[in-house]
Amino acid sequence: MSALFSKSSSSNSSKPNSPSHKLKLAPKPTNLKVLSRYVKLNALLAIIGAVIGLWALQLVFSYLSELDSLDDNYTMGEAIKYIFYRSPYFLEQFIPTGALLGAVVGLGLLANKSELVVMRAAGVSVYRIVGWVLQPALIFVLLALVINQFVLPYSNQLAQEINDEDNSSLVTSVRGYWTVQPRFESTKDGSAKPDGSDILYIDYADVQGNIGEVKRWHLDNNGNLQTAIHAEGGKYIGREPIDTNSSKPSEQYRYEWQLNNMTKLMIGQGFESSQAIAPSDTLSLPFAPESVYLLTRKAEDLSLTQLYEHRQFMRQQGTRSLSHELAFWQKLLSPLSILSLVIVACSFVFGSLRTHSLGLRIVVALLFGLLFSYVQDLVGFVSLATGFSPLLMVLLPIIASAILGGYLLKRQM
Repeated sequence: MSALFSKSSSSNSSKPNSPSHKLKLAPKPTNLKVLSRYVKLNALLAIIGAVIGLWALQLVFSYLSELDSLDDNYTMGEAIKYIFYRSPYFLEQFIPTGALLGAVVGLGLLANKSELVVMRAAGVSVYRIVGWVLQPALIFVLLALVINQFVLPYSNQLAQEINDEDNSSLVTSVRGYWTVQPRFESTKDGSAKPDGSDILYIDYADVQGNIGEVKRWHLDNNGNLQTAIHAEGGKYIGREPIDTNSSKPSEQYRYEWQLNNMTKLMIGQGFESSQAIAPSDTLSLPFAPESVYLLTRKAEDLSLTQLYEHRQFMRQQGTRSLSHELAFWQKLLSPLSILSLVIVACSFVFGSLRTHSLGLRIVVALLFGLLFSYVQDLVGFVSLATGFSPLLMVLLPIIASAILGGYLLKRQM
């Protein structure tokens, strides 16, 4: 054995540039699957711990903020229910920052034990290690998509109902669906002439066709208020064909709702003429109940597919809602946000911060995560204020963070 070892040593020393000599300088690991599972498990556990920690911290802060709102109507039980229904929203909001922090912690622990140095010496590239860390992050990408699609539309609605009951006697922010509908009056010769316009407000609608509070104000051709109508709710009763030759499906039918507990006030004849109208009065709209449901909901309360349907409907109407478009692209591109932040996290471990302590890397990761979130909000406000493309504004911070992470990683190659 010693003779063979000596012969091998002398052979290798006489040929320093031989392939066997190079192989000894940079030997490849015999089982990458073991290393892969080890890195993935560490990254997964660290990301889970970071996301749950940030989520729990937000729940505590939300609970403390609700304590100031407690009264006879809004009890502790209602506050806990409200926080419970809002918890999926908090979880979805903290997944990107949690993935960033978890990746820093997971790789940082490996770096502190010099395990990353051993992997690099064994021939494992930085990009391969980054790829291993990105794979557990994909689990949270899917989790964020599932929450956005299936959970948030219902949990936010339940939380909103509790909030409405608490603020039922207060002046709340403007919500629901508002529109101005021109009116026409038929003449004796069969033509139609303008008869002012209606300002319509619908507080709430569901997918079954039920609508909540309805208000309608009729203005004459000079803009003077003539009548005001209020109804506590309505039920969808069907549709009637209008023009089957129209290219837009929404203009082929008029959709009817039967209004309940409707009251009409004749402004022109004085306030004394307020009278109750039979509950058979109807409300006509040029679009289906599903569209009314989309129009009465906030953008953050709609799923990804509902936001897409809302976008298509607004295109058919020849208009757009920047807030809904912005929410659509934010939810659709949220997986890219998570992955770009994980790349930045890896650059903190392999890049300029590799010689610093884990605590400093965690602080820098938290600050960067907050900065990324604030920049996302800022570009969203810029898009709403200027009308600039929501898609491009959402992509800007994602691309910037990915380029930054890639640059810091490339510097160490």
